[in-house]
Amino acid sequence: MIKPEIVPKRKLPRYGFHFYNERLNGRMAMIGFIALILTEFFLKHGLLLW
Repeated sequence: MIKPEIVPKRKLPRYGFHFYNERLNGRMAMIGFIALILTEFFLKHGLLLW
């Protein structure tokens, strides 16, 4: 089999399931979850009230 001399570089898409999008979504979810827990704690409402 003959290998090509020039290998084209693939550009990563700016939409869909992309590594950067997944990382950003995970970080935003963590920030939102911590904000929810702190809000419930300081307002004394929600699941943390016992």
